[in-house]
Amino acid sequence: MRRRVFSTLVLTGLLFSAACTPRPDVADDTAEKFLQDLASHSKPGDLTDNAATANDAIDQSWDKLQAEGLATHLDKVDTNGNTATAHYSMDWDLPGDRHMRYGSTMTLTKSGSKWTVRWQPSVLHPALGANQHLELRAVPAQTASVVGSDGAVLLAPGSAYRVLVDTKKVKDVRGTLDRVAAQLDGLRATDPAVPRIDPAALAAEAKGVNGQFSVVTLGEVQGPKLAAALAGFDGVRVNQESALVRPDPGFAPDIMSRVSTLVDKDLQGANGWKVAAVTANGAEVKQLDGADPNPAPAVHVSLAKNVQDAAQAAVDTRGDAKAMMVVLRPSTGEVLAVAQTAKADEDGNVALMGQYPPGSTFKILTAYAGLSHQDLSPDSTVNCPGTQNIGGRVVTNYNGFSLGTTTLQRAFAASCNTTFANVSSGLAPGQLAGVASQFGLGVDFTIDGLDTFTGSVPRGDVLLDRTEAGYGQGLDLVSPFGMALVSATAQRGSMPTPYLISGGDHQTRSKDQAAQPLDPGKVDQLRSMMRAVVTTGTARGIAGSGEVFGKTGEAEVNNGSHAWFTGYRGDLAFATLIVYGGGSESAVSVTNRFFANMDKGPDQGPPAPAPAAEG
Repeated sequence: MRRRVFSTLVLTGLLFSAACTPRPDVADDTAEKFLQDLASHSKPGDLTDNAATANDAIDQSWDKLQAEGLATHLDKVDTNGNTATAHYSMDWDLPGDRHMRYGSTMTLTKSGSKWTVRWQPSVLHPALGANQHLELRAVPAQTASVVGSDGAVLLAPGSAYRVLVDTKKVKDVRGTLDRVAAQLDGLRATDPAVPRIDPAALAAEAKGVNGQFSVVTLGEVQGPKLAAALAGFDGVRVNQESALVRPDPGFAPDIMSRVSTLVDKDLQGANGWKVAAVTANGAEVKQLDGADPNPAPAVHVSLAKNVQDAAQAAVDTRGDAKAMMVVLRPSTGEVLAVAQTAKADEDGNVALMGQYPPGSTFKILTAYAGLSHQDLSPDSTVNCPGTQNIGGRVVTNYNGFSLGTTTLQRAFAASCNTTFANVSSGLAPGQLAGVASQFGLGVDFTIDGLDTFTGSVPRGDVLLDRTEAGYGQGLDLVSPFGMALVSATAQRGSMPTPYLISGGDHQTRSKDQAAQPLDPGKVDQLRSMMRAVVTTGTARGIAGSGEVFGKTGEAEVNNGSHAWFTGYRGDLAFATLIVYGGGSESAVSVTNRFFANMDKGPDQGPPAPAPAAEG
């Protein structure tokens, strides 16, 4: 509802008694009545010399300004015979508590005893010319970009091209969709990122639509090509729309789709506004008032393009398998990369949500539990027989190897199952699960933009469960994300809080995050043992990739085993898994390729093969 604010008259001079002194013959009353009618939008043009034109022009400005009210103030009137000039101020009340204030003048002429306003557009605003009106227009804020943690732009404002089929005009919808699919196939020959469509499924869906049916959306490169190819198709059109676009369409597409939806409002900023003098055909002549837009800052996400690309190229060297890799930054909790092969994609979001036995990578936790609860140290003397019956469970080392009596560090580097089954069997129920939660396993995170599963570790009330859990078998289940978090915790000395989107309302929440800190001295001992895995143990194949700390794993499952490698280098913590990949050397090789990509770029030759090793 429009708010009406009427004008007021300010006159100077003496007050005369109507009974004693006749009223001067001036234009003040007419000027005041015109401003009152203008403020109330009550046909003020009737007081002008061109009522129809004036009322139409005033109506147009009221409507185009979307005005909610107008206050006018008559400042003074200069009268010279039959001509007068009125000076007044205007205050338009516009949507959103905006105001436009200015002063203007109008000329009045006297014919007989009647004063009339001489109509011209400048009566409304001194800058208006013939056939012009006032108009309120939005000034859109430029959409911000989404930037990765390495500064690369991952989403930017641009255009998308949407294919629409009008079901009221197209007689053979299925045939039309087949033709669209054929054009997409042609574009895909040179650009694998071009999407596929299922004409049969879309035709069935279109049966319930009476009008425009959205078929597919393409980006800025292939969209214009498809639009040109479909130009002659009856009932088919391609709309160009504003959208967030991906400079690299193949970059973490599932995660970036989620990010795009979550941060859309954060990228819009606050629009500005302007009041302009506009011609009858809508052309802007001059801006008269307004405020600049306030663009939103870029939204930052944790993914790093260089890390993601290096990880994706690394797992793709095993395109024949379900291979995956997750990389975190221990110092901040940033999720830097989530990479899967196409075969792994068939199972869904397995790098973050998969549930797999961790094999010997779990010995990181068993070792820390032994250091913390059994007064062990890396130099402690332990036994590593090739096979051993512990509580009714026969535990066997890889190929039955035996180290006899050795140090805990050597048993860890060689991945001695019997040693760590003994350590875990000697723990009290719940101790191993408690250590696991300190490293993030079993912690239930809610991360904006990511669905995750860290892992689950049995309490171990039954001895068999504790025995098997010690070397990552039995009821232990983890995801690559969970094991990357374990390694990030070992590097940092405390569990980082993982996140994807930085700032705003986006956050990571946890219902059961462990509050117990890690012992700095015990963590240092654990790190020395993880380093020995690379220098003298089962991960020697990656020894040339810098100062890597890690733990290999081969998790036995029905019909085979999974290959694992987890660890960290500098401020990069990783977990690599190849489902049914066999020995851990295959996971070490993929990780070696990752660091080669990071150090030298993805176009280098293959890394040196890793020696065969047990998990």
